Amino acid sequence: MIVVADAAAITLQVGPGPRANHHTVQAAIDALPETGGTLEIAPGTYREKLTIAKPGVKLRGTGKRPQDVVLVWDDSHASAGGTGKSASVFASGDGFEASNLTIQNDYQLRTGLRNAEGSQAVALRVTADRAVLSHVRLLGAQDTLYAASKSPDSPSRQLFEHCYIEGHVDFIFGDAKAFFDRCEIHGIANPIVMLTAQSKVKPEQDSAYVFDRCRITADEQVGELWLGRAWRPYATVVFLRTRIDAPLQPAGWREWTPGKTNTFDTATYREYASTGQGASAATRAPSSRQLGKAEAKNWSRARFLAGKDRWRP
Repeated sequence: MIVVADAAAITLQVGPGPRANHHTVQAAIDALPETGGTLEIAPGTYREKLTIAKPGVKLRGTGKRPQDVVLVWDDSHASAGGTGKSASVFASGDGFEASNLTIQNDYQLRTGLRNAEGSQAVALRVTADRAVLSHVRLLGAQDTLYAASKSPDSPSRQLFEHCYIEGHVDFIFGDAKAFFDRCEIHGIANPIVMLTAQSKVKPEQDSAYVFDRCRITADEQVGELWLGRAWRPYATVVFLRTRIDAPLQPAGWREWTPGKTNTFDTATYREYASTGQGASAATRAPSSRQLGKAEAKNWSRARFLAGKDRWRP
């Protein structure tokens, strides 16, 4: 059944049943007009690699929980010919939205390869501007979420709210202008876990990751847990009012490759009002800084995401 409210609002049903318009998500995406539309996805596991290039595409899981709808694939850097190409879901169409579902790359689970050469495996690669993900679970290991911009001169604004994101090495990475609102960021078992690897490439680039009222957790088997390291020299990451319920390394932030690189002089790492067992303002890396209340307001969701079009998701 196709529901058409008006010419610009089309909804397609996706699922295994006879009333569904399409049985695969990609077929439904391809069937949408060039202006996009909404896909209502029935509970189930959809093992397919998805590309969403049209603007205005909205994915809605219709289960009771995000766990009920799973979009999953198992490519890796080695198998796909590049980290970005490994993504289970690649969303480049502006205005992309997803809610109440899970996006997963289960390469590590299916192969048992943890830190082998080429084992980077992206669950979601998103370069869309004005992207909104709400109540979405992003599951993977190394490089779970690739939150990036289409070009350094055109920042992609992305909002993640009430999401759960897990992984180990550099598992939230890229150069998007991304805001994480009340998300849980979870480190899975690994000798070293890096929550972020932001990649702002030049000082004038409008790119950063901001985490506001998020919670940091980790498996007991995690060795060293870090807030992040700079994938590119001007990496910018801010944690606001974060509850750190895990044994974070006291310094908080680490050099990309200790003894070989020197990114601390140019990276921007900030923190405000952290709580929990991992909160330790006095021991953070000297090149990072604790924000005052007035400074923290400059990183608010409304200011950070507004842009020239005054976007308020």
